[in-house]
Amino acid sequence: MRIKNRREVCFIEITLTNLRMEVPKMFEVSDIVAYGVNGVCTVTEITTKRIDKVNVEYYVLSPNATKTAKVFVPVQNEKLVGKMRAVLTKDEIIDLLDNMPKEEEWISNKNIRFETFKNIISEGKSSELLRLIRTLKLHEKQQLKRGKRLHMADERFLKEAEKMVLGEFAYVLNESTDDILNRIVNCA
Repeated sequence: MRIKNRREVCFIEITLTNLRMEVPKMFEVSDIVAYGVNGVCTVTEITTKRIDKVNVEYYVLSPNATKTAKVFVPVQNEKLVGKMRAVLTKDEIIDLLDNMPKEEEWISNKNIRFETFKNIISEGKSSELLRLIRTLKLHEKQQLKRGKRLHMADERFLKEAEKMVLGEFAYVLNESTDDILNRIVNCA
């Protein structure tokens, strides 16, 4: 690169300085967030830990369901931070509950079903998790009428989806998780 005058040098130095600026944090201490299967969490601190001679900054999350657990999320890890989000508002939750499909189609091929459910859990989208819970609870009712139970993997997916949704909805709506589950299953 050829520099013609001093003004260009100053501009280049300013530009390089701006590039070195830290990326602003998305969350602050005391923020309430949803974090995957950990459910509703409070950001209790933002701390730096030295690992292999490198300083790494972390969000420290305290899941509301278990007061003793702590979850460390590296601030610079976009994939993990991407799983953190602000809890939904009351209006957003009511809208999700009101607009839930009434009928769900059961996927009889267990390999396709398990792959579909695994993707829903990993994406963590509330509307899809609601559908998953509703589908599994309705299938569970049908199975009980036949004297059978849910497949063990289906039970695991149901529990994970419930952990991800029920705690957040109960927290925001100030209702019990049982009340929320009844609303999901018995939507009319």
